[in-house]
Amino acid sequence: MSIASKNMKYLRKLRGWTQEEFATKLGIKRSLVGAYEEERAEPRIDVLEILCDIFKLTLDDLLRSDLSESKGSNYLSKRRAMKLSGGRSEIPFVPMKAAAGYLAGYGDPEFIDELNTFTLPMMSGGNYRAFEIVGDSMLPTPSGSVIVGEKVDDLEHLKNNAACIVISRTEGIVYKRVAKNTRTKNKLTLVSDNPVFQPYTISSEDVLEMWEAQVVISKTNTLQRWNVNQLANIVTDLQQQVSTLKKKVSN
Repeated sequence: MSIASKNMKYLRKLRGWTQEEFATKLGIKRSLVGAYEEERAEPRIDVLEILCDIFKLTLDDLLRSDLSESKGSNYLSKRRAMKLSGGRSEIPFVPMKAAAGYLAGYGDPEFIDELNTFTLPMMSGGNYRAFEIVGDSMLPTPSGSVIVGEKVDDLEHLKNNAACIVISRTEGIVYKRVAKNTRTKNKLTLVSDNPVFQPYTISSEDVLEMWEAQVVISKTNTLQRWNVNQLANIVTDLQQQVSTLKKKVSN
């Protein structure tokens, strides 16, 4: 049996699909799946490309590697991360009780493997991580919410004022909006959604990791909403701060 045919059959059985179900996903007839698996026909390149998309493989993986026997293959390393859960990424979860350990072990694959994971139907194909947040600085996002973020590999591509989980040497794990300083590129200003909390600046060199928020998970009975009195008090406080600043400038 050719490697491509053997891999097709292996992958189909790995997911527990019938030939009919597999054919539907590949957009071909069931009889053609049988012909491929029994090596009565060579899989067409367009079919192999669809197969690659489904299983996050390369054509080289399909045509050159026996996936059923390979233990250190690129495919199996991807499968470990993706768990073949419909293509959805396994998302490691960092609860607050694990925050201190995460600061020391964020770069240790074994530490990350020990974290509990979950999947979300809308999250696939990315590098995601979830963090529990505590405090009122990002209200109306309540304390105890779980923020699912996608890894930021390059700050240059991060949108200004994007909400992020920021892991730094100086501040630990915080959930803030990141304002980039156009004048001083090695400085980042972290801004709270709750205006009662003042913005502050950190050095980009102190940032260990950054995860741009994609999903917020909160219990329905903890959702916060601003009432009129809260907003009025906040506006008054801001007006007083502005008035104080104006006096300092004029003096």
